[in-house]
Amino acid sequence: MLGALPLLASCNMVVLDPAGDVARQQGDLIVISTVLMLLIIVPVMALTIFFAWRYRAANKDATYKPDWDHSTQLELVIWSAPLLIIICLGAVTWVATHLLDPYRPLARTGPGQAIAANVKPLEVNVVALDWKWLFIYPEQGVATVNELALPVNRPVRFRISSSSVMNSFYVPALAGQIYAMPGMETKLHGVFDKTGEFEGFSANYSGWGFSQMRFKVKSLPAGEFDTWVAATKAASEGDLDRLAYLKLEKPSQKEPVRRFAATDPQLFDAVVNMCVEPGKMCMHDMMAIDAKGGAGIAGIGNVRDVTYDKHAARGTTGTVGWSVRYVAALCSAAMASADRPDAKPVNPAPLKGEGLPHPNQAPKRTALVGAATRPIS
Repeated sequence: MLGALPLLASCNMVVLDPAGDVARQQGDLIVISTVLMLLIIVPVMALTIFFAWRYRAANKDATYKPDWDHSTQLELVIWSAPLLIIICLGAVTWVATHLLDPYRPLARTGPGQAIAANVKPLEVNVVALDWKWLFIYPEQGVATVNELALPVNRPVRFRISSSSVMNSFYVPALAGQIYAMPGMETKLHGVFDKTGEFEGFSANYSGWGFSQMRFKVKSLPAGEFDTWVAATKAASEGDLDRLAYLKLEKPSQKEPVRRFAATDPQLFDAVVNMCVEPGKMCMHDMMAIDAKGGAGIAGIGNVRDVTYDKHAARGTTGTVGWSVRYVAALCSAAMASADRPDAKPVNPAPLKGEGLPHPNQAPKRTALVGAATRPIS
């Protein structure tokens, strides 16, 4: 056992030694749940050893009752104690599930430290790439790769998505992990109440470069955060427009920290709607067309060949065996209006099937699904 101690030298207690109020409440929940469960586990383990020793064959002084099979008192203890603990666990978990909902804006930065109504959370757009992390600061007009800097004691609102496959955004010292998924937006709220440098990573296996998908997290005083923003602008590698994003999106490993100027306010929404490529139809446009009955025969040829995407699946090699295409954007007055959906934040409300006709009653029509055109019922 002593020889195994050096193997634990690389372990840390970051989950139980957080630097933010949300992570601290999550750590407390882990401790409380563990203690409540140990109230049953420890006595059971101790009584197992006690009974094995007390009623061993060599102990002739132990009470011997071969016909004994029931005790009301023992039944009450055996059933009531676990039931009470389960009720406590359920109550604690239910309350924490709502209070620590990652989509819920923060009401405090710490115990007794309520957030003023005029305090605006810092918004950070997060995109999980292969295999690196992109952070976009819309308010500051900068973007970074594999480096996240946040001001201490200011609530942060993350909007999270992915470029290709599912990942998991996790900064243990800040808040719990939440998935980053392509074509979707998830949210996370957190706050640092300590300064320092921490680590973030992907907690979901996503392919070849997953092991290096880590990033630095800096918790800075407000003045130093402004200095960091100014230094990031000064060290910018250029503007992170859509063409620069498509180059950055290509798979790479062990990517160093990189800094960009971010001036396209609709880039993240284009990532979520999977239409960063010029001329590609956004998902919300496709859904709007489908809601009106589809584009009909005129939309059959409204596709274009993909020139780039992830590996063989989207046209980077010639070994696929079929033509890879995507649905092109339609040029119409409705799509060109100022109230385009991509000019607004993505609505996080879940989709509902209200008002849809029954499958057996719906008329046949032609609908565009991804890159294919097929009749559906």
